[in-house]
Amino acid sequence: MRRVKNFIALWRFCLLLILLLLNFNFLISFNLFLSLGEDLPRISFKETVKSFPKVKEGTILRHDFFFSNIGNAPLIIKRITTSCGCTAALASEDKIMPGKEGKISVQFNTRGYFGQVTKQIYVESNDPVEPHKVLEIQAEIEVPPSPKIELNVYNYEAGLILAGEDVPVNIKVSNKGELDLRFELTHRQATFFLENKKISGPVKLAPGKSQEIIIRLPTENRSGMLREYVLIKSNDPLRSTLSLYISGYIITLDQLKDLFQKYRHLIEKKDF
Repeated sequence: MRRVKNFIALWRFCLLLILLLLNFNFLISFNLFLSLGEDLPRISFKETVKSFPKVKEGTILRHDFFFSNIGNAPLIIKRITTSCGCTAALASEDKIMPGKEGKISVQFNTRGYFGQVTKQIYVESNDPVEPHKVLEIQAEIEVPPSPKIELNVYNYEAGLILAGEDVPVNIKVSNKGELDLRFELTHRQATFFLENKKISGPVKLAPGKSQEIIIRLPTENRSGMLREYVLIKSNDPLRSTLSLYISGYIITLDQLKDLFQKYRHLIEKKDF
């Protein structure tokens, strides 16, 4: 009997929900019907997508999206935004009278991009039917032959470090490009070594080759958290500056002794 009552209650709830949804849709449709007799603005674009042929990386692409107000009330362009800072967009006018045309000028800087790329432009207006319109710029960006730098690690955790000892960091730099790579490492205190020889200038790396670099970071007169960045500058046109993050914790010899005494009983219990 209880199952029957529960089923009836659930059925009534579902029926009520359906009626509410139907009434909501009816109200929307009714409001749109009433608005047909009013003076309303309407935005209409001649095109919403612009596809460019293959272009070279670094080319600045420009295009005008033309639109018209096919309504019978002034069209107001409230706001224009883009999907990234590499793309800029500007409307010719903020207010377009009925039957008149306007345009949105778009500029896309392809520097740093390669392959198939799509950027969006978002247009907000007082059109009651389509208040938000999305425009697109599409392009296939070609990168000419160039060096391409790759690191085997970008974050290095050194762990516990004894104060006064250098932190040795081994990294591998690779050239995945088609031309010679030249790179230089910089840090205010660190020294850099290539095949046990101190590096004093840029390093040259042929296409397809890799090279191990040793970074030695001093910790004299330091304690606590270690957070350092080593900058790697190169002639890679897409990644001219990389950063290697080195982290760890520096303790003094006295702190290490205190830790040993504190946990000595645990260490002695371990069966090595």
